[in-house]
Amino acid sequence: MKRPTANTFVVARPLYSENTFNEDNEKVHRYHKTILDHLGLYFSCSTERVKKMVYSLFPILTWLPAYRIKEWLLSDIVSGVSTGLVGVLQGLAYALLVSVPPGYGLYAAFFPIITYFFLGTSRHISVGPFPVLSLMVGTAVNRLVSEGPDRSNGTFPEGLTTAEKQVMVAVSVTLLAGIFQLALGILQVGFIVIYLSDALVSGFTTAAAVHVLVSQLKFLFGVVVEGQSGPLALIYTLIDVFSQITKTNVADLVTSIIIMVVVFAVKELNDLFKKRLPVPIPIEVIMTIIATGVSYAFNFQDKYGVDIVGNITKGYEPPMIPPLGLFKEIVMDAFSVAIVGFAVAYSVAKVYSTKYDYALNGNQELLAFGISNVFCGAFRGFAASTALSRSAVQESTGGKTQIAGLISAVIVMIVILALGYLLGPLQKSVLAALVVINLKGMLMQFSEIRHLWKKDKYDCMVWVVSFIVVVLLGLDLGLAAAVGFELLTIIFRTQFPRCCVLGNINGTELYRDRKDYINIYELEGVKIFRCPSPIFFANIDFFKEKLIAAVGFNPLRVLRKRNKAIRKIRKLLKKGELQVTSKGFMTCAVLSNVDTDDEFDNRVIEELDKPTDTKDLPFQINWNSELPANIQVPPVDFHSIIIDFGAVSFIDYSAMNSLKSTFKEFIRVDVDIYIVGCDSNILEKLERCNFFDDEIKTSMFFLTVHDAVLYILSKHDPSTATNYKPIKGRNNGMVHRNTDNGELRNRECSVPIQTKF
Repeated sequence: MKRPTANTFVVARPLYSENTFNEDNEKVHRYHKTILDHLGLYFSCSTERVKKMVYSLFPILTWLPAYRIKEWLLSDIVSGVSTGLVGVLQGLAYALLVSVPPGYGLYAAFFPIITYFFLGTSRHISVGPFPVLSLMVGTAVNRLVSEGPDRSNGTFPEGLTTAEKQVMVAVSVTLLAGIFQLALGILQVGFIVIYLSDALVSGFTTAAAVHVLVSQLKFLFGVVVEGQSGPLALIYTLIDVFSQITKTNVADLVTSIIIMVVVFAVKELNDLFKKRLPVPIPIEVIMTIIATGVSYAFNFQDKYGVDIVGNITKGYEPPMIPPLGLFKEIVMDAFSVAIVGFAVAYSVAKVYSTKYDYALNGNQELLAFGISNVFCGAFRGFAASTALSRSAVQESTGGKTQIAGLISAVIVMIVILALGYLLGPLQKSVLAALVVINLKGMLMQFSEIRHLWKKDKYDCMVWVVSFIVVVLLGLDLGLAAAVGFELLTIIFRTQFPRCCVLGNINGTELYRDRKDYINIYELEGVKIFRCPSPIFFANIDFFKEKLIAAVGFNPLRVLRKRNKAIRKIRKLLKKGELQVTSKGFMTCAVLSNVDTDDEFDNRVIEELDKPTDTKDLPFQINWNSELPANIQVPPVDFHSIIIDFGAVSFIDYSAMNSLKSTFKEFIRVDVDIYIVGCDSNILEKLERCNFFDDEIKTSMFFLTVHDAVLYILSKHDPSTATNYKPIKGRNNGMVHRNTDNGELRNRECSVPIQTKF
């Protein structure tokens, strides 16, 4: 059913090639800045530029003067207190993942917030420990400290305890990760996170959640297990845990189960009634206070042998500078921590910036997190990012700006300075239970597999492979392997694009894949080929193969066959074994032996690739008709190829040379080449690289497919009108055109044999 006339449009304009369009439309000659221009602009100095740099480096100067005290302060206070209480518990809990004493988790929940308050551009994320990042730091700690004395010889100063060595490794990873982030921010490469797709980040964090879950089993069961690192560390940890399952501490197991059941149930109620509750019920805080009181009252440590938090150092410890020799052992760990920490934080911050409509600066975020991690590491904290659950608490409880983050840091500071000792009797199994419960959101990402499979199978493969390699190889090697696989899928998609042959949609100037529609037609003598991908050294051979498959013959093979045929015809004419009459060719009854194909190939193969030269022959050859002396040449049943470059974003030099030779091969077998939809930048590059010559000309470039089609139709039948309309049905080998009176007529598209004497 056709659409109403009111929804149709008619455009009348000249038929445009690139040359004629440029003649009618003068281009503006723009000055393109050079590298020196960009450097000069970058290092230029003015009052306005200095002001802009100061505001960029200290975003607090932009939002703090506009702070609405009456409207926002109370909400920020409530949000800050709630987030601070959660931050205290998560700092203690995530310290278990880093394999350092729990008290150091409070430093990680305090120092990054202070620096981010001044330097960060997000107003809603809660900066501090993140379970995945903590586990990545813990992997380095376990590798360097828990693998025996030989691994650490010469790395640590003498006389350090195991706990001090663990803290030193955690500090080193955090400092170096901060330096990496700071360097990337200075170099303005915040775009690096674009190489971590949503599917990769989701698969990675889900696998990391599995690692976190397995690492907490020893605390949930109350068994002693050595830390593992490297490939298959998760498998080895499971084996170690279940080999000691008979030594389970029942008190720890029962406490863990109770905590997880109660916290899970209340969290579900919070989600169910979040619109009715002014603030979520702080069930983690409530259960922690109860568990601490019960453990202290009944002396669980002495009576049941449970592992507790123990003494938490009151106040702050002096800054630490780890030995430089330790840095070379943790370079890859630190770089992985830097990239993952920033990617997760930026992803969460982007969600809130979109929701509340304010700008987010990726490079400034790198600087903010880099300085935060350097500052935190110097004061014995471990790497910071943002925890999804903690940021959700800050936003859902009414947090408007980073004032809420600053207040949460004050809550943590109060615990560090005055109340930390009260948490001494708290069981580590309680902290482990809280860690496991907070993994729910990340573990629920398994449901994405089904949706990704329906939407994009490549993204689904990235998710699954990322999950598997991270589970098996560990967080650092797994991340590298996942990024490698993701880049491989991109290469695969660009190297093997879905090329197609286009046809005309009935009654329109539109051209679509001929396999996708019923009322679509191919013009007799014309092939329209489309490649929706950049053309470069890696996929140029694939492009040529698809083009040859689309047209149905190899032009180089046809050209060689034709040149061989001309050689044979010349030889027959010279010997008098072939004569030309007014009725056609006449051959003698007995022909002498002529050179075989193999003989020509072995002798002068280069000459066979040159254009066919028939000037010395007394006739013109129709290569699609029967040739004398049983000479066989593959027929070419069309005269024009249109190549749609509308989706080609760039062409490299190698592909350019290969395209040029391929186009020449088609032109030399009497097939015209037309390029349509070519970007002006690509055209300029072709001119700079001397792509055009006597055979490849700028006149072969047209603005649209329809322009090229109309030009071809007028060229091969000038008597017809430039408009045409195929009749219903698939291509039947005829060209259907409108005559001047609107009636359809058909014309066979063939070229007769012409003989000259």
